[in-house]
Amino acid sequence: QVQLVESGGASFQDGGSLAFSCAAPGNTVVSACMGWFRQPPGKDREWAARIFTGRPWTNYADSAKGRFIISRDSDKNIMYLRMNSLKPEDTAMYYCAAAGWRVCPAVPSNSGYEYNYWGQGTQVTVSS
Repeated sequence: QVQLVESGGASFQDGGSLAFSCAAPGNTVVSACMGWFRQPPGKDREWAARIFTGRPWTNYADSAKGRFIISRDSDKNIMYLRMNSLKPEDTAMYYCAAAGWRVCPAVPSNSGYEYNYWGQGTQVTVSS
């Protein structure tokens, strides 16, 4: 099973910023889309942001709009997420995902069923 490699995360203060990266191994099928998910303590996983390959299309969950920026270096097969104006409610385990050969639906799911590859997860804690 191919696993994406995440880096970034840790503990931050309310109002701060952080950046993640997610690298896909060289043998990973080029994905039509890649995304970031998060799972707050005691809650279900939720989708945060998505980016498409070869097109300037990005999608954001309402909680991420205006604060998160998703980007991708297709040549290096690395995806990034920058989070600004951090809030305590951003505290969660963050996961990156890549669709691989799967089709990316018009509406992103919170379950992430459309993704074939996942990162190991990175904890982010935002304190007030």
